[in-house]
Amino acid sequence: MAVMGDGAYAESGVDTAQSEAAVKALVSVLGTIDLGRSPRAVLGSGHYANVLRLDDVTGLALSTDGVGSKVIVAEQLGRFDTVGIDCIAMNVNDLVCVGAEPIALLDYIAVEQADPEMLRQVAKGLKAGAEQAGIEIPGGELAQLPEVIRGHPSPRGFDLVGACVGLVKLDAIVTGDRIEPGDAVVGVASSGLHSNGYTLARRALPNLDEPFGDGTVGDVLIEPTRIYVREVMELLRSDVDVRGLAHITGDGFLNLGRLEAEVGYRISDPPPPQPIFELIASRTGTPPEELYEVFNMGCGLCCVVPPADAAGAAATLGGQVIGEVTERAGVVEIAGLEGRRGAGFAPVSSSL
Repeated sequence: MAVMGDGAYAESGVDTAQSEAAVKALVSVLGTIDLGRSPRAVLGSGHYANVLRLDDVTGLALSTDGVGSKVIVAEQLGRFDTVGIDCIAMNVNDLVCVGAEPIALLDYIAVEQADPEMLRQVAKGLKAGAEQAGIEIPGGELAQLPEVIRGHPSPRGFDLVGACVGLVKLDAIVTGDRIEPGDAVVGVASSGLHSNGYTLARRALPNLDEPFGDGTVGDVLIEPTRIYVREVMELLRSDVDVRGLAHITGDGFLNLGRLEAEVGYRISDPPPPQPIFELIASRTGTPPEELYEVFNMGCGLCCVVPPADAAGAAATLGGQVIGEVTERAGVVEIAGLEGRRGAGFAPVSSSL
């Protein structure tokens, strides 16, 4: 296979810089909505979820996300019973990062053709994910859009999105504002690619039947996203001082920059990336600085706590201490790279 070189993700069709500019354009307009009253939103745009003030004590946390082009892998394999887990995971893992307990999710499924057996399989995944996260699915929407949705192959095309709600006490919202230099970063392993970077992954690995590990490339790419809700909720209910939570999705460890404190992060001992990341890199020539921005590289969740709480947090989460907080505001250091949100990673010799 030909080497893609630098900018492999953009060459695959996803330009993250353009996407960020587009989001800013969207938010700049939505931020001017005139309610005729004080807004209920507690947090600004850009965090993992937002919280609406219900009263002086309780907040309603909100998030929405989908499965992305991982649905194409499901279409190509004809396996639809796990992507529902991904839909749940991408939402609830964001919601817990503001300290909220997820309680319910509404699903939106757009299909090329309303196939009862396919939808039954999708529902099996949604059920499994909901049970893992401890949430209800009290309703949803099915849209038949044959002129909009085209499958790989047709007529298997579909898209899957969720909108999740949770509850959090207003004085218990986790934003990262109390993080200090010297705090410990605890990392929890991912189950693989989760639901990010699939445009690049699918271009790198077009043969889903290719043997890999104990199965095939398709088996690895369809592996569902890990759900962290029960471990995080147990930690939040403990005596551990949880100062920050970061869901490591697209942008990789740069997601730590969503936390509010003016600090930096040095990741010195991350969980090892699963072999699938090395295979993608070898097939595409994607350099480390892009891999660490596109993928989670083996770590799906980070938690920031005082050093004295690090061992307890790692035990509860089933993770390990992977680094520390620094005074270098906005800078994330990992694997000989440095980066900032919006600017990406670069080798240390040529970094910011």
